[in-house]
Amino acid sequence: MSSFQFNSLINIKLTQESGQTSQSPWKHNSVGDTDEFNELIYLKVPLIINELTDETINLNNLPIILKLSQDRCDFNEFSYLYEFPKKVGNRQFSNIFDKNNLSNNEIKTIENEIKKELTKIYDLDFDLEKFYEFLLDDEKLAPSVDFCNGLRLFIAKDPFECIISSICSANNSIARWTKSIDKIKRNWGEKVEFDSGIFYGFPNPNQFLDFYETPIEEADADGHSYEIDCYTHNLKACGVGYRAPYMKKTSQMILDEMDLNDIFNMNYDEAFDLILKMPGVGPKVADCILLYGFGFKEAFPSDVWIKRIVSHLYFDGEEISADKTRDFGIEHFGDYAGYAQLYLFHYARKSGLMEKIKK
Repeated sequence: MSSFQFNSLINIKLTQESGQTSQSPWKHNSVGDTDEFNELIYLKVPLIINELTDETINLNNLPIILKLSQDRCDFNEFSYLYEFPKKVGNRQFSNIFDKNNLSNNEIKTIENEIKKELTKIYDLDFDLEKFYEFLLDDEKLAPSVDFCNGLRLFIAKDPFECIISSICSANNSIARWTKSIDKIKRNWGEKVEFDSGIFYGFPNPNQFLDFYETPIEEADADGHSYEIDCYTHNLKACGVGYRAPYMKKTSQMILDEMDLNDIFNMNYDEAFDLILKMPGVGPKVADCILLYGFGFKEAFPSDVWIKRIVSHLYFDGEEISADKTRDFGIEHFGDYAGYAQLYLFHYARKSGLMEKIKK
């Protein structure tokens, strides 16, 4: 294993637990004054050649476990280790990924990909200090700096997972939708075994088309061999409720009509209009997908709480619509809209502002 350090202000725990993400937090463990975070990610790597057998292994994606650690007293850096899989699905990989079997160039390629992924997921290229100068120039936002120090966008590892998670999050609590996504992974995701434990990938759009939506649909396909409560390999058993058909129809649309990679090259308005066509996706969810799935920082997701916070701070408590809130955020905060929304929400939660607005 190798360890690296990034000299870039970030509070990883705060970033993962801000309540404003489109992916589940990573597995967290506290050890003394250190926070540790583990997660399965897939790397884009070239062919790997097993030097023991000369077997060429064609990997579209290399699953690894990333192990991040951060001292709670130092948000200017964090370190990480990585672990290769022992088994992916039914295929053993134990010997192949022994570092003695990998060349220095192959290890360097893998580690460069890890750095790229971490930089993307935690938005490490974003200049937080410059953003704080922007916040301090706005008397309404200036207090948020102290409450949100080191908070960054938590960008989804996989845009498709972000889309499904965002659909699942609509009119739903964080605890419920993250539990549903975890069940989906365990039911249908790729099983990857490591020395550290078992992790699951996220199913792809093709797989979603074959999922049963309800226990009854699953029971019908099985000839009702068991009591209806025994059928749990379906979307509604994962707790997604009425969103099940939205997920399947969106998967079909992605397969038939779009390449998600193209969205990265669109301007914000084009991307917003496209995402809005997905079943079960309204303006707020579309902006969440664009912000957390594709890194569009111009997006300003506006739910009932953001609307109330913006109304209280900028409109003297006047009743405003979600559309007006969104338009205000995009125009007033510009390229910082996504970050401003993130900071507004967390600041309101931690400063007591949200309780004040409730009353």
